[in-house]
Amino acid sequence: MAAMATIEDLQGEIEDFKLHFPSLSDDQLFVLWFQHAYLVDGEMNAAEALAGASNDKGVDAVLIDDKAKTIFVTQGKLRKYAGKKQETRSDVASFAALGESLWERDKSEFEDFCDGLDPLVKDKLEDARERLLRRKDYKLILYYVTLGRCSQGLTEEATHIARRAGGQTEVVVLDYRKVLGLLDDYLDGVAPPVRALDLRVESGKKAGSSGVIDRYDVGSGIESWVFTMTGSDIGELYARAGKRLFARNIRGFLGDTKINRAMEGTLSDRPHYFWYFNNGVTIVCDDARMIKVKGREIIRVDNPQVINGQQTTRVLQSNESHAGKASVLVRVIAIQRSTDGADRHFEEIVSRIVEATNWQNAIRASDLVANDRQQVLIERELRKLGYQYLRKRETKREARRSASTQCRYFVKKEELARSVAACNFDPVVVRAGVERLFEESYYASIFKSGEANYYLPRYWLMKRVEWIARGYPERAYAKWVVLHFVWDMVGREIGHKPTRFREACERNWAADHQAIVSALDKAINTAYVTVLEFYRKNRGGHGPTAQDVSTFFQRRDLHKQFDTYWKDDGNKHKNVFDKSVARFVRALAD
Repeated sequence: MAAMATIEDLQGEIEDFKLHFPSLSDDQLFVLWFQHAYLVDGEMNAAEALAGASNDKGVDAVLIDDKAKTIFVTQGKLRKYAGKKQETRSDVASFAALGESLWERDKSEFEDFCDGLDPLVKDKLEDARERLLRRKDYKLILYYVTLGRCSQGLTEEATHIARRAGGQTEVVVLDYRKVLGLLDDYLDGVAPPVRALDLRVESGKKAGSSGVIDRYDVGSGIESWVFTMTGSDIGELYARAGKRLFARNIRGFLGDTKINRAMEGTLSDRPHYFWYFNNGVTIVCDDARMIKVKGREIIRVDNPQVINGQQTTRVLQSNESHAGKASVLVRVIAIQRSTDGADRHFEEIVSRIVEATNWQNAIRASDLVANDRQQVLIERELRKLGYQYLRKRETKREARRSASTQCRYFVKKEELARSVAACNFDPVVVRAGVERLFEESYYASIFKSGEANYYLPRYWLMKRVEWIARGYPERAYAKWVVLHFVWDMVGREIGHKPTRFREACERNWAADHQAIVSALDKAINTAYVTVLEFYRKNRGGHGPTAQDVSTFFQRRDLHKQFDTYWKDDGNKHKNVFDKSVARFVRALAD
């Protein structure tokens, strides 16, 4: 279980952002990280919202979300030590009063506020004010984000000040505890989160019946609600929040499966039986409360995540014409976050609930690590190089839909695991099945690095080995021994030039890369010829008494036996292989 996020982790994220935005100060990078972690997907989208300058009057970022009809204004305070400095009343109160200026209809008074303001900041605030005053139903949310401390009294005062504005305005104060909690979610891949959702309770059929069961556990501090929602309301949750709603789910959407087809059949033929046939939806959140809106009961949840029921939610959303006739059992579990960093109570509880409730579709060892922080880190690192890392099991269509436009390559975590295991371990481990690689005995050794340059050279070498095997059935069984052998021979040289090797494999048709790839392919082909020659000489017997190629390569320590065979003076292929490797090394160095 990963440790709670610390100020050192945040500093590491800021340093990482600095590589992409070297001209920004640490204070601006802190605001950029917050925008990306909490408000908007994509680093460039977050960067475009930045407005901080020397004369910004506390306005560090202005994000306009026209789809949500919301203006987000952020002021960030990057403190050297988390929780040491107490925020002053003047800083917090003056920021909360910004709402009054933005909602001010008297243009002259707004111009007085903007006097001396940095032009970039002024332009952004004018755009925000135009939407608030001229367009319908826009609201303003002010985020005061600090690594310092902020008293409850000051937070409440800021709330009262924000309410004085002429329109719908909210101020949110995130002190060091909440920022580190947000960082926790960010490192877990839940970024940006779904900030809040309203769950409409289906009306009880009996007079005076709310249809809601509320349970509070004194020992754990967990509060839960069990109730029913209409299928159309469940489907609407996905329509409103998108895939972010399932960030803590161990799988993606599985598409046209037997279970999903059965759900669609029930919706079409017997929607009134859906409640009885379906396991329902389980939602975890930071906080939940029951309210009434226009006489209707609502469960309002903060930072919600559907950890069981993604397939149900997606099927309901795609069958909206029938979903309104169906009812769905819903369980909401509000788990308070630890604020002292002493344990990972929230993560442990969520992981156990996920494992215990996701049984309708079989859970694999690879599913259980899908949300591991190391997997999230690898996903982020590979994305920087244009790779979409598929750490969750989902359909190809779903993967393509979630990929950014910059992603040119799709890599499954199972492929990465195979490439590392074959290069580093006895190749028989890979032959034993991919799920074994995600078990405790191997997982930490395979995914021990967060560096893209650790994984991609092995991955691309595997791809070249697989390519050279095409059209030769016997080679499919020998490929893991060949990959292990070739990595032993050229892995060190590739490690010195990982970027050039990766780019050569990505664009092997380019003239400047052909020499690298062609020399490597010649070496790999020679290795295949030698490995299969080794097999024929060691399979025992002839004809029907000889060991089949499919079982021969399931032997342990076969790579060691082949190494002895390779070094034997009778190996007539060694000279051709060595020359090919020498050409490869020279081309790689050019």
